[in-house]
Amino acid sequence: MKILLKKEIKALGNVGDVVDVANGYARNYLLPKKLATVVTKGNIEQINLQILKNEEKRNEEIKTLQVLADEISNISYTITVKTNKEGKLFGSVTANRIVEALSEKGFKIDEKMVILEPPIKNCDLYNINVMLHPDVKAQCRVWIVSESEKPVDPQQEPSEAPSKNNSETDKA
Repeated sequence: MKILLKKEIKALGNVGDVVDVANGYARNYLLPKKLATVVTKGNIEQINLQILKNEEKRNEEIKTLQVLADEISNISYTITVKTNKEGKLFGSVTANRIVEALSEKGFKIDEKMVILEPPIKNCDLYNINVMLHPDVKAQCRVWIVSESEKPVDPQQEPSEAPSKNNSETDKA
């Protein structure tokens, strides 16, 4: 029996595909659950309109997420942590801490969106990827700073950051 898929089914195909399935599978499963419909000219047109609407909605969503990604990428974030004398963290900075830093700036990001390969265990500047959508990715700059140090200005580059052994700053 030939049917028109209304929803994506992994084993069969995508929305709008015309597939040939067993009669019992179509009558007892796909048609009652409204996953598919009988192939007619009107049904094909209706599904094509639905596909176009879904595509427009998806494109608008991608545009708004791209604006959000640009905003996230343009701001630096500072996370203060406890460290030992060598600058190693007690514990590590995980995706949860980065989400907290983003939420302080007003961004609502899920922890699963932050891509953090190994946990952060040293004080430094890190570029963290945030996947807002499969097609939209943001990269935020995160400064990991020790509580014992003075927080580094987020606009300052790492080479411009004052060093601990600077003799000019020790005189003052």
